[in-house]
Amino acid sequence: MPSPDALPTEGAGDAPIRVVVVDNDVYVLHALRNYLESAPQIELLHVFESATDALRFLRGRRVDVVLTDVRMPGMDGLELLSRIKQESPEIAVVVLTGFDDDTAMLTALTQHANGFLYKTAEPDDVVRAIVAAHQGGTAISPDAASRLVAEHLRPVRQGHAPDGVTPAEQNVLDLLCEGMSNAEIAEKLFIAESTVKRHVSSLMHKYGVDSRLRLVIEATKAQQ
Repeated sequence: MPSPDALPTEGAGDAPIRVVVVDNDVYVLHALRNYLESAPQIELLHVFESATDALRFLRGRRVDVVLTDVRMPGMDGLELLSRIKQESPEIAVVVLTGFDDDTAMLTALTQHANGFLYKTAEPDDVVRAIVAAHQGGTAISPDAASRLVAEHLRPVRQGHAPDGVTPAEQNVLDLLCEGMSNAEIAEKLFIAESTVKRHVSSLMHKYGVDSRLRLVIEATKAQQ
């Protein structure tokens, strides 16, 4: 495993992020092991095929982030999430699934999951989600986030916004709250996707949040 001295400064801190992975699919475990062992900011402590074994391992050990599958025999990932938050709330949990399952996503977020990813996520996205979770953020796969906004949060139309939000940013926010991805917003507004990303980053700063999901939630609250 990489030593702390080898870590990059971006998102790393002074020590590697200590990670445990739980998935009953040995092929997924193998792939995730390869992803994470190649990431210098991460120290992979252990992988488990059983949530029960993982929970036993976590007790009395310093672990920063758990990456867990949802559907597993015996104790599933959502129960593991709940148990971790009860016993070791300082551990961040990122939930991983191979299914488009809104119920699992909503349950995970309600139970304070620190991320929700599809197994189709790119290796870099998995690493970024773990780093974000460790830093207190919430990473959600774009497709899942778009569906969450479109189907489970009230869309924001015209309304009040924090001081300094520009008309261009408001246009992006309106479409973001309708569940559109960056690419869809760019196409709709006839602007570059990089411009959309810049507007979203600016909006997150002005609303005082650290994720797209929290941006939409705060914008929604402002309209109620």
